Amino acid sequence: MENVDYMKLIYDFHKEMLNNKFTLVYEGEITHQITKAFTSLAENKMDSYSEDASMKKKVFHVMVECLQNLSKHAEDNKGKINSGSAGNGIFIVGRLGDNDEDYHVLTGNSVENSKVDELRALLEKINQLDKSGLKELFKKQMREGSLSEKGGAGLGLIDIARKTGEKLEFNFIDVGDNHSFFLLRTKISRK
Repeated sequence: MENVDYMKLIYDFHKEMLNNKFTLVYEGEITHQITKAFTSLAENKMDSYSEDASMKKKVFHVMVECLQNLSKHAEDNKGKINSGSAGNGIFIVGRLGDNDEDYHVLTGNSVENSKVDELRALLEKINQLDKSGLKELFKKQMREGSLSEKGGAGLGLIDIARKTGEKLEFNFIDVGDNHSFFLLRTKISRK
């Protein structure tokens, strides 16, 4: 590909970011330092919107939970999706939707196909529950949940749904080599 093609690709990507009101886009390894940098960048952006403290707190909470999920649970897929390193993924924050005021955190990472059914079942269960049901599920997972070697038991996903009061949007795209790309979109409503 010629340099001109790369430049056009970057320009087109920039236009798409602006059109979709993405304020932060990152693809790569997620570390503690990256998480700190993202929350700082998000704080600066929300300050420029004169965002109130409770909204900032909600957005930060969701960002940190999503980033922790990425860093703990992204699978190595031999470079096909995430450059060959576990803990890699894509992370996007933006003010999307018809009113441009709701925040959205989007993440994507590779997972082994053997884990897709269990993860899909957990997400569907979370989306079926109301606030009190989510609280009970959280308590149950704390007591009885099977923690993987990476931690979790789905507590982060349950907590995101509890804090936002919104359904979790998700999809799994089969990418071959016994892996799927897991996409999660979380809405933080200003209502």
